[in-house]
Amino acid sequence: MRLQRGRILVIFLLAAAALAAAFRFGFSRPMDQASFDALYASPQPVPDGPQRVFHLGHSLVGRDMPAMLAQLAGDGHQYESQLGWGTPLKAHWEPDEQINGFDTENDHPRYRDAKQAVASGDYDAIILTEMVEVRDAIKYHDAPTYLHLWAKAGWDADPSVRVYLYESWHPLDDPDGWLERLDQDLTRYWEDGVLRPAVSRMDDPRPITVIPAGQVMAKFVREVEALGGVDGIGGRSDLFSDQIHFNDLGAYLVALTHYAVLYQTSPVGLPYALKRADGSDATAPSAEAAELMQNVVWDIVQNYPKAGRPQT
Repeated sequence: MRLQRGRILVIFLLAAAALAAAFRFGFSRPMDQASFDALYASPQPVPDGPQRVFHLGHSLVGRDMPAMLAQLAGDGHQYESQLGWGTPLKAHWEPDEQINGFDTENDHPRYRDAKQAVASGDYDAIILTEMVEVRDAIKYHDAPTYLHLWAKAGWDADPSVRVYLYESWHPLDDPDGWLERLDQDLTRYWEDGVLRPAVSRMDDPRPITVIPAGQVMAKFVREVEALGGVDGIGGRSDLFSDQIHFNDLGAYLVALTHYAVLYQTSPVGLPYALKRADGSDATAPSAEAAELMQNVVWDIVQNYPKAGRPQT
């Protein structure tokens, strides 16, 4: 009898916690697919000038990639960031959650407190980066809720600010296959697991634009490996410094993707000899590799409506 009462108490407490969360974040049922897709039916306007951007995330943002993006965008582009190590959006939001690596990752002049930055209304664009592994972010860290909360905070401060979700990737040695996961995860996790539930919670749903870096990685790797390599890049591992973190070549590819989505402009013809955040020369791709990178980025961005260009 005592064991049975204990089980009833546990069930009651779990139900109470779920109910409290529902009241805190609001009851919601994800919108149907047609309504979700309709949010992205109109092309995103092309910015009429340089943008000020806030990057929120972790080491798959890093210091060098935003610095490369600023060089690609040219004079007037400004940015700040708040980063951690493998940090979920929840940890950036909740004051009692630990942000691993906070002191190390934010020891640079581009750091700005995330809550202060998003509430300031100072930015044209806010880029939100969920942790890796994305399915763990959904299961254990309530990714849709915190994407919603960060987006809402940005729009409450400035209704015209553009909010982005940066689609990243998983380790090269993923047991389910690196390319296979990239093919499947865009819809099943990034869209259906994070993005659609997040926008469904809004009183007046509006699009959060996707920066499809994982899709760009997949297409570029397929192109390179089908060719047997291009000058300076033989395969996927040449974009990374370990099993998941990009090197300078990978950072350049991701920076091109950010540029194409943020500015809704082709990156073809952009420079490829860039500097790191500390001012040192980044390892540059060859002219052949850079041209392929730029064309792959624009092909993916033009043909993925949630990146802002559904008219193609």
